[in-house]
Amino acid sequence: MILKTFRWAFAVTALGLAAGVLYDGWAAFGVVAILAVLEISLSFDNAVVNAGILKKMNTFWQKIFLTVGVLIAVFGMRLVFPVVIVAITAKLNPYDAVQLALTDKDRYQQLVTDAHPAIAAFGGMFLLMIFLDFIFEDRDIKWLAWLERPLAKLGKVDMLSVCIALIVLLVTAFTFATHAHQHGGAHADKAQTVLISGIAGLITYMVVGGLSGYFENRLEEDEEREEEEAERSGGTRSPVKLAGQAAFFMFLYLEVLDASFSFDGVIGAFAITNDIVLMALGLGIGAMYVRSLTVYLVRQGTLDDYVYLEHGAHYAIGALAVILMVTIQYQINEIITGLVGVVLIGWSFWSSVRRNKALAAEGATETDSVPVP
Repeated sequence: MILKTFRWAFAVTALGLAAGVLYDGWAAFGVVAILAVLEISLSFDNAVVNAGILKKMNTFWQKIFLTVGVLIAVFGMRLVFPVVIVAITAKLNPYDAVQLALTDKDRYQQLVTDAHPAIAAFGGMFLLMIFLDFIFEDRDIKWLAWLERPLAKLGKVDMLSVCIALIVLLVTAFTFATHAHQHGGAHADKAQTVLISGIAGLITYMVVGGLSGYFENRLEEDEEREEEEAERSGGTRSPVKLAGQAAFFMFLYLEVLDASFSFDGVIGAFAITNDIVLMALGLGIGAMYVRSLTVYLVRQGTLDDYVYLEHGAHYAIGALAVILMVTIQYQINEIITGLVGVVLIGWSFWSSVRRNKALAAEGATETDSVPVP
């Protein structure tokens, strides 16, 4: 199962490392490997959240996620996106931006670093909305019940998530953004940039997330209808999967989500190298493992077995959103960012294991108490 699911990730790893050696010798081998590990550690929570969405899609769209989605993730976000950012911020045409990335790597790094406030505000707001909508929803299964119960009650207030997100954006714009970190340790007032980018991230979430949520609600209605018909007929209910237009908008939501997660990886990669080719190779390898891990979680039914994993991943998303906002002014080591996600997901996994053991023990006790005929 592991070999089948991760075979493309293994193949891309071999090709990527070999390409790094051919491009810049054995030193590049180590850089590519480090970047791949960085991307995997920063995006593990992304895989868990993606799995929760991907399991609702039919086989065809799961394959699209693994093919077209990988091309967008590897080449789009890890190679094209930084160049586009440079082209926009420096007012260059795409060709000149590519030439700059290849011939003047220090200047290219400076431009990408200076664009970080706008990138962080957009991605931070998008991820923050995902976190807020999750914790304000009343769920049957609660992980940190002491916290999630009162938050679910608060969630009945209309537009609460949007109000909180806008407050966070305003506070960020007039605190961190007024002394935004720039290349070389300088600071600049980026309040207007952060406000505009943050609002753009919020709008993107509301449009893409709203459309995908609409179709997800339709899927749940279809599942309930199928269940009722199965009960009446005495048969078994076949699972309903998203397809067609519904799956397309859900796929689009996944890609925007992946883009938001990749921002910190792309910016953090400059701490290791400013060579765009090595960055694309290393982050691309990491992206392949995240994609394969997503599919593995879906096929193994891991989220159904370990029910708190999705909670841990969303708390990690909330932490990442806050970290992105803070990094507008302050530098935070990527190791800290990665560890926050790993700790939260590890904690939720451990809690899930304890829950499963407790349920198994209760089942065994009930079985033992029933007299055997």
